[in-house]
Amino acid sequence: MAYLLGMVLFALAILISVSLHEAGHMLTAKAFGMKVTRYFVGFGPTLWSFKRGETEYGIKGIPLGGFCKIVGMTPQDDDVEPADQPRAMWRYPVWKRTIVMSAGSITHFALALVAIWLAAIFMGLPNPALQGKPLAAYVKVTDCVVTANEQRECKPGDPASPARQAGLRDNDRIVAVNGTAVPTYADLVKKIRELPVGPATITYERDGVTGETKADLAAVQRTPIDKPDAAPVTVSALGVAGPVPPPGVPLMVKYGPVDAIGETAHYTGDLAVGTFESMKRIPEKVPALWTAVTGGERDVDTPISVVGATRLGGEAVQHDAWELFVSLFIGLNFFIGVFNLLPLLPLDGGHIIIAWFERVRSWIFAGLGRPDPGRVDYLKLMPITYAVILIGGAFTLLTVTADIFNPITLFSR
Repeated sequence: MAYLLGMVLFALAILISVSLHEAGHMLTAKAFGMKVTRYFVGFGPTLWSFKRGETEYGIKGIPLGGFCKIVGMTPQDDDVEPADQPRAMWRYPVWKRTIVMSAGSITHFALALVAIWLAAIFMGLPNPALQGKPLAAYVKVTDCVVTANEQRECKPGDPASPARQAGLRDNDRIVAVNGTAVPTYADLVKKIRELPVGPATITYERDGVTGETKADLAAVQRTPIDKPDAAPVTVSALGVAGPVPPPGVPLMVKYGPVDAIGETAHYTGDLAVGTFESMKRIPEKVPALWTAVTGGERDVDTPISVVGATRLGGEAVQHDAWELFVSLFIGLNFFIGVFNLLPLLPLDGGHIIIAWFERVRSWIFAGLGRPDPGRVDYLKLMPITYAVILIGGAFTLLTVTADIFNPITLFSR
């Protein structure tokens, strides 16, 4: 029940976000005097609507987004009444059209910023003292080792954790393996994977006292550290998770309302960098998605759709991991905001780049003493638009299929 509740809550959060996105377009358009004839939440058959002024508001039967109709978005729109021609969107100055078209993404960014600020106050943000530098090999001892290349909790039948059998405890610091120092958790993982399956000598620190124990390393399937897109190979595992912060150092830090503003800005900067890096790697992840759809193992680093995010939201609520729920909401809103600004039709960014292309071209022609070439013919761009829709639709179908039949899961259910 908690899982389904979490899915419903996350789906509702997405629907509200998209509805506010369209409201951003509508409100800014109205503020500039453009005519908005329709604003609906959802698609398909109309369930309920009312008209106030010149705009019809309502709810449709398929809750998968929303839309608003701004009269005359392009010069080629053929449904503009003669009386509405002066208020057609394409006739307005480029800066006003830019604000209207970017208002949807700005709304997503605003939602993400508010969510980050509230999280900083009530849940906490990652401790900045632990960011940007390798952490020592403080570990959390797992109950088992998952032999397949999966990220999940233990299930009946999974082999027992070698670390637990060897007497290691949570927050122990591993300092050496077979006499080789491992100053960081990354060094520990690398060293363990290099060793053959079987006995290994583990040197550790606990409460300031150094100890030593023997662990029988288990065989597991993992992707190579230096080639995360490669096929899994057999390596050794100790049965620990990490890195965890040193004892007494919190993983998350809460802030007051004023201090939370600066931390929100810092967190948003890191989020922006991570989002752009993730978007650059999307094309190279397509083969891994296809592998997941055709029955192969799902790489946890592959993109997810709204369906996948909703499932993870359900898992987060089921396991009382509200920090994960909020993090998913923040990340999804930020990603949608950035994605919508890409300079491709039919995205908002495509309309913005065309508007500015027209403006710059007019300036250049005026400087050359030549007549203004006028507006871009959107009809000539339709092949490119259809290509973007086709590629985007195929990628969406691929991710949705993977999320339905071979989803990423962070917890066992």
